[in-house]
Amino acid sequence: MDYYKDNNYSRRGPGFFLTVVVALISALLGGIIAIALVPSVYGNKQPTPSSQVVLNEGPTTPSVQTDGVTNFPVTEIAKATGPAVVGIANFQSRGAFFGGSGTTEVGSGSGFIIDAKNGFIVTNNHVIAGAEKIIVSLADGRNLDAKLVGGDERTDLAVVQISDTKDLVATRQGDSSKLQVGEPVVAIGNPGGQEFARSVTTGVVSATNRILNIPGEASFNLIQTDAAINPGNSGGPLVNFQGQVIGINSAKNQEPGFEGMGFAIPITDALPTIKQLIEKGYASHPGLNVQIDPRYTAEYASQRGWPEGAYVSKVTPGGPADKAGIRPGDVLTKINGIAIKSSLELTHQLLKHKPGDTVSVTVFRDNKTVDVSLVLTEIKSI
Repeated sequence: MDYYKDNNYSRRGPGFFLTVVVALISALLGGIIAIALVPSVYGNKQPTPSSQVVLNEGPTTPSVQTDGVTNFPVTEIAKATGPAVVGIANFQSRGAFFGGSGTTEVGSGSGFIIDAKNGFIVTNNHVIAGAEKIIVSLADGRNLDAKLVGGDERTDLAVVQISDTKDLVATRQGDSSKLQVGEPVVAIGNPGGQEFARSVTTGVVSATNRILNIPGEASFNLIQTDAAINPGNSGGPLVNFQGQVIGINSAKNQEPGFEGMGFAIPITDALPTIKQLIEKGYASHPGLNVQIDPRYTAEYASQRGWPEGAYVSKVTPGGPADKAGIRPGDVLTKINGIAIKSSLELTHQLLKHKPGDTVSVTVFRDNKTVDVSLVLTEIKSI
């Protein structure tokens, strides 16, 4: 199946069963921003000192009352949550292509205010990736410069901040772990940019615990919805009928013949990373200190009679994998007994743990398998 991240970029990344295509909506540019995710160890960003953050400070959107059966107050949800939804424009230098200087908008997406007092806004990392300048468009018509607080490719989450917090209102967060299939939801965002800002679409939770072979989104068990999600909706909120954010709209299946298959990152799973980005300026993840070669496909493995898994191309000296005896050329096939078939599935399983946790890794080498035990190290988002 073909999927795209629903902002205004175009991207194709490696996958074993799926092709990842990111929609490109930029008539003036046609530039392509590639965001590659390979489980490896690069933690080179230093923490930014700050006190522990308490989200939802300042005014929040009002609660929406429903009878849960016949009264579907989409108008009330739009009125309540709409003011907390923003547009996010990504500006980058394009002087080399146009014979000039300065920055040009290369793509746009959506976001939502999570802390009105401090001006913190949540979006997808692929919305702001590579940005040299970020402009946030508010519901009241203001267009404000924003700074990147922190972004994380491994979870496709990012936080930006605006300094002018006058009259801001923040969303209220729900509990995505309690979602039920068939529950009605509303998606709000900016498909196609500011021309269609804060568009509202409705649908239901089609499924939960979906896993897509897309960098970033592969880290989560996603929410599937039939609420229309289009290019530019990336980073916008998926809202329940109490007006609470329960997901972050991120991707859509665009294979011909398929309709109504959008996907959102569950807010309950995303909040720990969001808080880390605000508190530290980076996200901390568990890692093996290995680099995985994404060219190791199911077809390649089958031709050689090897199992599917994550092919180790490099091992960091002194890291946990090195200490456990893992070496280049090994194929990692299981984490704690759970089969992994790709580098993205490896990331998905590792992110269920914390740095310092001990895990068992099944290694295929020389037509044999062996289980090794190791302690996961900390990897910081770049």
